[in-house]
Amino acid sequence: MLAKLKLPKTILWVIHMGIVLGGLFFIFRLITFFAFRPPGISFTDCIPAFILGIQYDLRWVSIFLLPIILFSYQRSFSPFYSAGNKRFWTWYLAVASFLLFLFFIADLVSFSYNRTRLDAGAMNFVEDPGISLNMIWQTYPLIWILIGLAAAVICFKWALNKSHWQVINLTDGKAIAHRKPPFVITAIIMALLIYGKVDNKPLKWKDAFALKDSFKTYLALNPLQNFFSTMRLRKPVVNEKGARESFRIMANFLQFPSNAPFGFQRTVAPYATGIESKPNIVLVICESYSMYKSSMSGNKLDATPYFDSLSQKGIFFERCFTPHFSTARGLFAIITGIPDVQLFKFSTRNPDALDQRTIINDFTDYSKHYFLGGNPEFNNFEGLLKNIDSLQLHTEATIHAPRLNVWGVSDKDLFLTANKVFKEQQRPFFAIVQTSDNHRPYTIPETDSDFVKKSITNEELAANGFESLNEYNAFRYADYCIQQFIEAARKEAYFHNTIFVFIGDHGVAGNATSVYPMPWTSQRLSDEHVPFLIYAPYLVNPQLRKETVSQIDVLPTIAGLVQRPYTNSTLGRDLLNPAKKGNIAFITNTAGKIGIVNDQFYYVKNLEFSEEDLVPLDTTARYTAPELSVIRKKMGELARAYYLTAQYLLVNNK
Repeated sequence: MLAKLKLPKTILWVIHMGIVLGGLFFIFRLITFFAFRPPGISFTDCIPAFILGIQYDLRWVSIFLLPIILFSYQRSFSPFYSAGNKRFWTWYLAVASFLLFLFFIADLVSFSYNRTRLDAGAMNFVEDPGISLNMIWQTYPLIWILIGLAAAVICFKWALNKSHWQVINLTDGKAIAHRKPPFVITAIIMALLIYGKVDNKPLKWKDAFALKDSFKTYLALNPLQNFFSTMRLRKPVVNEKGARESFRIMANFLQFPSNAPFGFQRTVAPYATGIESKPNIVLVICESYSMYKSSMSGNKLDATPYFDSLSQKGIFFERCFTPHFSTARGLFAIITGIPDVQLFKFSTRNPDALDQRTIINDFTDYSKHYFLGGNPEFNNFEGLLKNIDSLQLHTEATIHAPRLNVWGVSDKDLFLTANKVFKEQQRPFFAIVQTSDNHRPYTIPETDSDFVKKSITNEELAANGFESLNEYNAFRYADYCIQQFIEAARKEAYFHNTIFVFIGDHGVAGNATSVYPMPWTSQRLSDEHVPFLIYAPYLVNPQLRKETVSQIDVLPTIAGLVQRPYTNSTLGRDLLNPAKKGNIAFITNTAGKIGIVNDQFYYVKNLEFSEEDLVPLDTTARYTAPELSVIRKKMGELARAYYLTAQYLLVNNK
């Protein structure tokens, strides 16, 4: 049929290739839908996402093919002018297909890990190529993936050659001239497809967020569109004017005096807590410790029974949220008291944000230790840790234990090494222990024969938020390692005068509907919801705390609990101080959204346009429309003020 239009050979070939490339994009989107769709979303629900996705796909197909049209305007550059031209353009499209398949594979990996499209945040891991590639090597069948990638490119190049000959066979003997007007018209059509719309506003990345559902948004965006659109957001933004204008809101939230000048540094005096000694502090940052996957949430797969038993003997905060997703951001938030609000670049990778004040340095008469089973250069943890005075690092380079996987020694060996160091200390110590095993590739040492893996059906795993049996057993192994640590510590003299603090570095996206209301899944609160436990059976009385709190509150709470005067220059608050008011946690994510969680609502706003939403978390409460309007306005103002203030403090907390 196309041959009857007597179009030049080059344009016919480009049309054929456009259909093939468009088909690849569509097939990939179908794979994404069927592999990762959350519960309750049907294909019909996602039709608007598919339609919008086709617009994005046509843009990128046109970007790939437009150079052929533009150069072939001169017949001497056409792929049908000479054998050399044919080789050049087929290799050009073969390389383009290689990049396309590479992005598709990377996107599937990204989706399988954190349920988001590939974005510019992946550059954080490119900056650690050795560790990142090692993790991929140990987690995924990389050899087979590369073989499949090579086979796909070879097949695509074969299709290019075959299509080239088909066009020749279709047009031979029909005296179709190399006319220039069809090239001009085709170029204009492609330019319009790249523009994306027929009105005065081009198709933009943020248009996908109008779908108002994270999965539908990511389904509409293809990995190329999402990656290159978010690259511009890797540059840190600081709006000092906005922070100053928002100061009164933040000052009221932080309970500053009404006449306080702009600034966040304040000296906090101790109050009576009943702890008269100088207790040791052991702060354990637990890798990927999702609350909804744990026994404490009521999850019937009971993956963390030992931690659950500890939570009943300590001060347990059951609604703690991290400001962001990722280990580097979690470590940053805990040590600095500032949410890492750089959307697509870790603040640990930003030289301007590395110089940070930390409350840990107010423990002047304590020795300070940091334990990590792997390499602290990963995501530049080491650069952030340099802010802690006289910190002693205990890492894979100094720990005498076998290396388990890319993340270094096992958590059990890490904990037992820490225990040996603690029992030898002659003065109070403040230690950070950062675990790693509850993470791909989910390796469990064969030498730990007393740990017995369980077998659970895929249906039960999925219903309770676990994506695989390996993940479930790794979560159980994390609980086993904590048990080994506490039981070993319990035999030592330091145990009686030690406060153990456990907090997740971040959560993991997944199906939390078995234990929490739908917003935990649909709004992805599960990404940031983590356990927070203060365990010191000889020093604190058990409490179950139901209020909403934040990961950035950890250090002020510890300092207040041990009755130390300290300087707080950031946004964290002492959760146990009787004078504290307001139960909230600030959340941001790489989808360009900011939000505030409190005990009743989750307020979320898109940074790219004016969309906002107020999601009830307490499904039993009833509110009138005017009441909801007032709540939305107040939470919106606080979310914006919090975001602007955090941006400012990232580079002004030196």
